[in-house]
Order: sequence, then structure tokens, then C-alpha cells
Amino acid sequence: MPSLPALPPRVPLLVRHGRMRFLGAFVPAVGVSAKRGDTIVVRSERGQEIGEALCPATPEALATLPEPTKGDILRVLAPEDRAKLAHLAEVEKKEFAAGDRLIAQHKLAMQLVDVEHLFGGERIIFYFLAETRVDFRELVRSMAREFHTRIELRQIGVRDEARLKADYGDCGRPVCCNTFLVAMPPVSMRMAKLQKSTLDPNKISGRCGRLKCCLRYEQDVYEEFQKELPPVGSRVVTAKGQGRVLAQELLARRLLVEFEDGRRLPVPMAEVLTRL
Repeated sequence: MPSLPALPPRVPLLVRHGRMRFLGAFVPAVGVSAKRGDTIVVRSERGQEIGEALCPATPEALATLPEPTKGDILRVLAPEDRAKLAHLAEVEKKEFAAGDRLIAQHKLAMQLVDVEHLFGGERIIFYFLAETRVDFRELVRSMAREFHTRIELRQIGVRDEARLKADYGDCGRPVCCNTFLVAMPPVSMRMAKLQKSTLDPNKISGRCGRLKCCLRYEQDVYEEFQKELPPVGSRVVTAKGQGRVLAQELLARRLLVEFEDGRRLPVPMAEVLTRL
């Protein structure tokens, strides 16, 4: 009896899925062929949901993810799936209004931000903001009676709110938290000072109201250049004489030096002969 031909290997793909844009490795079902950019139906640990195929889930790609999800790719999105998605968008609007009403009835100090109705109907997830911890057990029971399905309430921060709702940043491009960022980088005012950005909070804050994530992107370069330049207050010997460093121009790799005769001149780092 002739042997059956070997099936091609089912290569896991890196998939972005869910309203919070989770990332993980998903294995295509037998006979399913998905490529980069395809909108797909997946089964995750949460249930059936919509995802986007990105690239092969190599060990190197997965190593960059703090908490990768996993599951199966069921199919590439079909026309009937698109019709169901449009219907769910209308359903979510009604669920948001009902959720807002129930929160008001229970007099809870929380602000509803978004609603995610899973594609397979396994659960409805309500995302909310609150300044303190909220006891929403009675609210969940009321919602379960209202919607007749499993309810999940998730308290989020303002950066997560931007990931859910923001569109474009001041740069004119889609906000980073809603496109490629896997984790929110820590950003501090010290970074803005080092990069000599304006310290006006209105100009260095993102859509979330916090310091812009992009301040973090070049911070490593600024810190590296800062280490290479003589610190402010140190004395240096240059071709123009000896002097004291008043300021650093990190990207230009120059120093503002006050010489012994009172002159204050910019000096390229290449012209610094030695440090005293």
C-alpha cells in the first residue's frame, strides 16, 4: 500500500489580536494558509476572536514579547465573518450604553472606556478607568443578567485608554501604543531635560496625558554621548587653552567652555586634548 504524502509543517505565526492588541504564537489549522497582513479568526485562551497575521513566530520574535499568548488560527476572514463583525460593532455600542447605565445605577466611581464583545460570543469585556480599587461584584451580576453571557471587567490606566481609543499623535502618525509598541516604556522628566526638550507639559505629553513614549526611543543614545563628554563643571585643555565646561551639546558632540581669559566658546569634542 503506497504511503500517504507528508503534510506540510504547520508553522506558527505571530498574531496580533484583541482590543488590547495582544501578541502571540498561533498554529494554523490543517488546510489553513495565512500570510502577513491577513485578517484571521483565531481561537485564543479567551475564545474566538479576530486577529492579524504578522510574521513567522520564530524563537527570536517570541523572545521580544513579555507574555506571549497562544492558540490556533481557524481561518482567514470570510465575507460572512465580515458581516458578523459589522453586526458586533453595533451590538457593542448598545452594550456600552447599557454598561454605562448599570454603572450609574450602582453609583460606582468608575468611567467606562470601551467594550469588547468576543467574536465567538464567549464573553463581553468592559474596560474602565477608576482612581481607586472598585468593588464591582454586584455590577458583574447585574451585567450577567442583562447580557446573558460571561462578563469580565478590566481596570486600565490612562496609557491603556490611549491604546484603546487614541488615533494620531502630534507627529501626524498613528499613536505608537496602538501600532507597534509591545510594552509601555517608562518615561521620566529627566529624559526630557537630558534631550533638552521643552519642559512645557502640554508639548511633551501624549494623547494619554502622560509624557510621550517617543522620549524613550533615543534616550540610550543621549546617555551614551553624555558619558563620552566631560561633565559640566570639569576642566579641560583644548587647542584654545584651558577652561571649565559650562554645558554639553550632546548630539553635536560639543562643549560650551569658559576659558581663563573669560571667553565662552563652543568646542568640538575632537578638539579637547585632555581632561584635568
